[in-house]
Amino acid sequence: MPRALLSVFDKTGVVELAKGLHELGWDLLSSGGTAKAIAEAGMPVTDVADVTGYPAILGHRVVTLHPKVHGGILADVADPEHRADLEKHDIEPIALVVVNLYPFNSNPSIELIDVGGPAMVRAAAKNHAHVGVVVDPADYQRVVDAIRNNQFDLDFRRTLARKAFVTTAAYDVEVARWMADDTDMPQTLTLVAEKAATLRYGENPHQAGARYTVSGAQSWWDKAEQLNGKEMSYLNVLDGEAAWQLVHKFVQPAAVIIKHANPCGVAFADSALDAYQSAFDADPVSAFGGIVAINREVDANTANAISQVFTEVVIAPSYSAEALEVFRKKPALRVLVAPAPYNELPFSVRSIDGGVLVQTTDPVNEQRSSFEVVTKREPTTQEWEALDLAWKVCASVWSNAITLANDSVAVGLGGGQTNRVDAVRIAINRAGERAAGSVCASDAFFPFRDSIDTLAAAGVTAVIQPGGSVRDAESIEAANEHGIAMVFTGTRHFRH
Repeated sequence: MPRALLSVFDKTGVVELAKGLHELGWDLLSSGGTAKAIAEAGMPVTDVADVTGYPAILGHRVVTLHPKVHGGILADVADPEHRADLEKHDIEPIALVVVNLYPFNSNPSIELIDVGGPAMVRAAAKNHAHVGVVVDPADYQRVVDAIRNNQFDLDFRRTLARKAFVTTAAYDVEVARWMADDTDMPQTLTLVAEKAATLRYGENPHQAGARYTVSGAQSWWDKAEQLNGKEMSYLNVLDGEAAWQLVHKFVQPAAVIIKHANPCGVAFADSALDAYQSAFDADPVSAFGGIVAINREVDANTANAISQVFTEVVIAPSYSAEALEVFRKKPALRVLVAPAPYNELPFSVRSIDGGVLVQTTDPVNEQRSSFEVVTKREPTTQEWEALDLAWKVCASVWSNAITLANDSVAVGLGGGQTNRVDAVRIAINRAGERAAGSVCASDAFFPFRDSIDTLAAAGVTAVIQPGGSVRDAESIEAANEHGIAMVFTGTRHFRH
């Protein structure tokens, strides 16, 4: 009779698993709460203490750490020497280990650093040639079905073992991260990321692509559901991330259109339809083939407006039934329903040759009370509202970044340039007539007054920028000459 050891913190599904194994003729070995749950369900179960001859000791720190447990798990039953040791020491082989670990990440403490659990998991995974290991309740039924259908073979057990090693590695990372003293920039960066989705391709069709989720972190992508359209590609995910993050900077109904990871239209309004239409009108040429994110339910009218132009992806928290009918007429259009971003990771990572660059994230959370008005004229109430919008959007534009905003719409965006005055000219050109009466945000200081003179000539009335240039006085003088209100934030928001 094969023996299964069940020792789980999360009891979800464990009784059903035990019942399935019992019906298949397996002997059940367990301890503590797991054994109690199985016994109360009316199934015979042997307590680990009856096998080892020792009760749980040291406040339950030592339960399964015993040769009669680990010998049973690690034995190569095909090896005569191993079989002799098993017989000599009266050890019964264990063919299945079912363990899930203490939920360390939910409330970290020394007592939640699991020792016996990972030890059993690693032992069973190492010996997967003879032993199955299950760490996820979602796999319970698969295991029972595989045993019942004589498919609990080496390939199946190897798949379970791989998942087990990933689980223990991620667990160790959680503990190491909690114990680190230098949490902003740890001396050793330990990350475990599990593939969450295979993408249609990478940046280009000849490149493979996949999306990974860092273990222990929540990702809105894992909760999102694709309701329509082709498979997502690397760039769809990258642009979708930029759009979904930016649109959630606004509490009002807002719409964001992203192209090549850059916003080309951003607006808020009284409704999703008005917000989308204003965002689209800001740069209809660039919106072609873009990614749209809206932070309100999409109704039929909004869906019809979006469908008028080629769009790669739409992301929203919900859709009306009528809106989905509209989108289904566009079989290639990817439609995602998604929760708000979690923003759980405190750092960002980018690859370089042989390694990675790591930095803390860049929240745009400055308060207006910390800003300094450096010109003779202060912004009007209307200009302040537009400056707030421009400043939020500017941090999401590739640097050098310039954003022109008018009321509730980003009317001109210029980014990714090697000098700031060119970014100014691009933003003005895209804004067209709407530049007159708009305000400007710059992600970094103006090194010369030429940008201020160019903005003034286009009719821009107020500017927000970090300040910090050795020539700040020249920019302030230019602003005063043109009657422009200028605000220093003291914080730069480069995005490379």
